[in-house]
Amino acid sequence: MIHDLWSDVRPSSMMNVCHYDKRMDFFYNQSRSQTEEDWSGTKLVIVLCFGAFFCLFIFISNALVISAVVKNKRFHFPFYYLLANLAAADFFAGIAYVFLMFHTGPVSKTLTVHRWFLRQGLVDTSMSASLASLLAIAVERHMSVVRMRVHSNLTKKRVMFLIFSVWAIAIFMGTVPTLGWNCLCNIKSCSSLAPIYSRSYLTFWTVSNLVVFFIMVVVYLRIYMYVRRKTTVLSPHTSGSISRRRTPIKLMKTVMAVLGAFVVCWTPGMVVLLLDGLNCTQCGVQQVKRWFLLLALMNSVMNPIIYSYRDEEMWRTMKRMICCRFYEVLERRSSRLPSAMTSTRSNASSNSHYFEDNTTQGMVNEKEHI
Repeated sequence: MIHDLWSDVRPSSMMNVCHYDKRMDFFYNQSRSQTEEDWSGTKLVIVLCFGAFFCLFIFISNALVISAVVKNKRFHFPFYYLLANLAAADFFAGIAYVFLMFHTGPVSKTLTVHRWFLRQGLVDTSMSASLASLLAIAVERHMSVVRMRVHSNLTKKRVMFLIFSVWAIAIFMGTVPTLGWNCLCNIKSCSSLAPIYSRSYLTFWTVSNLVVFFIMVVVYLRIYMYVRRKTTVLSPHTSGSISRRRTPIKLMKTVMAVLGAFVVCWTPGMVVLLLDGLNCTQCGVQQVKRWFLLLALMNSVMNPIIYSYRDEEMWRTMKRMICCRFYEVLERRSSRLPSAMTSTRSNASSNSHYFEDNTTQGMVNEKEHI
């Protein structure tokens, strides 16, 4: 009788067992998430090759943007410091995607829980850093627009505080599931796309991000319309060059282009995660998740292109750095060639002198013999 009572109680108590020691294949099987079957072979190789190429471009281009801001004194303003921080977030996104590429496909099911948390946490942190950077830029742009200035009067300490806050928020958002908001102790609440994330966390994360998207679009549109209206009203009554008057508009167009690219690249993935969080089993989220992840990767590729296309000074600085680096390599190679040619010429001249000396000595000996 005691055995019968234990058999009745045991299944309900097993539901609260935490599975920290399990590998990811256990959770993929529980969530019926397809990983090995349709994410291997030629398709995996092609996607990884494209991902590797894009990540290499992300590293080089965003490093150039950060170097340009540091090197060019014309960029030593709060707006460009925050823009460099956004480039740093994109650079970090490249690191996250490289780590993801080496831990995806058939490898996913062999990962430990902590390894999978690290893989997904890096991606979440990079996305949160980009979003928080755009929010910081919105704060800076609002302060400058209200005071009718091209750049705000934020001190370096306040800019550094904003940058520190961006990364603190990003790291916190990336580690929330690791800190406890997961489904390791409640398998039934696990999502399909992220097998150890609870559906409630995915719903919270995606809804909050989509709300921030909408707020930022509204704020930037209001700022843009305000700047455009003020510039149109004041331009006939102000002195100065035309390019100086258009500078606020140029900066706002750059920010709007960056924000638009961010929303376009990340919104589809956010919607898919939201549908998964709402437990939509008929939405086919498994078939599109990887392509939307590549679309999110494209955002970090597009940002440096937008910077260089919208900002002529940024493009000139980046081109100057590339050309200087190219000329340095050429100079190093050319500096080696003259030394080799000089040594060859010196050897040739010494040989010619030796030959002439031997010839002269031979003629003298012949005369003495005669």
